[in-house]
Amino acid sequence: MALKKPRINAIEYMRGISMLGVIGIHVGSQYIINTNANIQLIAVFEIMTRFSVPIFFFISAFGLFYNLDINAKFDYSQFMKKRFKTVLVPYFVWSFFYTALYAVRYNDPSVLNPFHMVYLLFFGIASYQLYFMVILIWFYLFMPLWIYMVKHSSRKSFFLLLLAQIVFDYYSSFIMNPYGIINPLIKDLLVYRLNYWVVHYVFIFILGGFLAVHFEKFRAFMKERRKFIRMFFIASLAGLLGYYYYCIFAEGYTALEAINTAHQLSPAGMIYTIGAVIFLFSEFCNCRYPESVKSFFSLLGQHSYFAYLCHPIFISVLAAVMVKLNLVMTAVSSMIFYAAVVFLSIIAAVFCRCFSEKYCPYINFLTIGIYPKHK
Repeated sequence: MALKKPRINAIEYMRGISMLGVIGIHVGSQYIINTNANIQLIAVFEIMTRFSVPIFFFISAFGLFYNLDINAKFDYSQFMKKRFKTVLVPYFVWSFFYTALYAVRYNDPSVLNPFHMVYLLFFGIASYQLYFMVILIWFYLFMPLWIYMVKHSSRKSFFLLLLAQIVFDYYSSFIMNPYGIINPLIKDLLVYRLNYWVVHYVFIFILGGFLAVHFEKFRAFMKERRKFIRMFFIASLAGLLGYYYYCIFAEGYTALEAINTAHQLSPAGMIYTIGAVIFLFSEFCNCRYPESVKSFFSLLGQHSYFAYLCHPIFISVLAAVMVKLNLVMTAVSSMIFYAAVVFLSIIAAVFCRCFSEKYCPYINFLTIGIYPKHK
């Protein structure tokens, strides 16, 4: 039996940063409703954070491949059994939870109809953040294919895969138009394609797996080429921001139209994702941070899963409070709103984790797929 490899703290830190970015995107969706919203702040909420969702798939792949011997026989049934516990169970629990909340809030018990629940579960639309788990489950189902691709990857194959990814994502994002399809089933299968078509994120997933398998070489590269990595990140960010401002000032798009164009699946967004992933990995691996900073990033990373899953609750509650108090989502209030959502989500995650560990281990099992350790 192979020895378990050393823990990489950078992965945990990146997970926390990604969670912050996802919350930023969703808070930005609240702020952009304001017709006088500042386009610079929108860029912070909605453009600079666009690496957040793809980086989760990178991290997931890295974690899967880091301790995997790709030359050994792959035990598919054991793999799926473990993933069922860590992802599928929490996905079902959170989906039922959000659907029940909707039923109570809008007095609409029809959403709990079993056939409707199957529909919600398949597409990951019980709540707007849950689609990530659906795509992750599909990635798990095709794990033997990813192992084969990682095992046979080369510079040429990565270039071709990136090119194919850009072409496919561009077609899916800007050319495909399923809204004129009459058949409702086919229409929904295509309208919600971003929620379950793993092909949208294959490149970043394979990249995560490949770098995990060849981590020592990757670590040496990050150490030797830090200046280049930083410059590439800045250039990729400038490219995506430039595309966003081009859409607004040259094409006359609204801010909403611009962020729906300059997103993570656009060519500029994909390059920015690669730049952000390598940059964050490099900085967290090579920079020396004070222990207090490390503890902060570790806290975010440790509780990012629960915070990611629960944060829409606090967005809804705080938005309802603002409406009740007749408060407008200004630039200042949106930043306070963001800080409050992050704080409450982390507090909820810490409380549930500690309460479960002390009194009821099934809470962690059901919500984040963590089982109590056998003594």
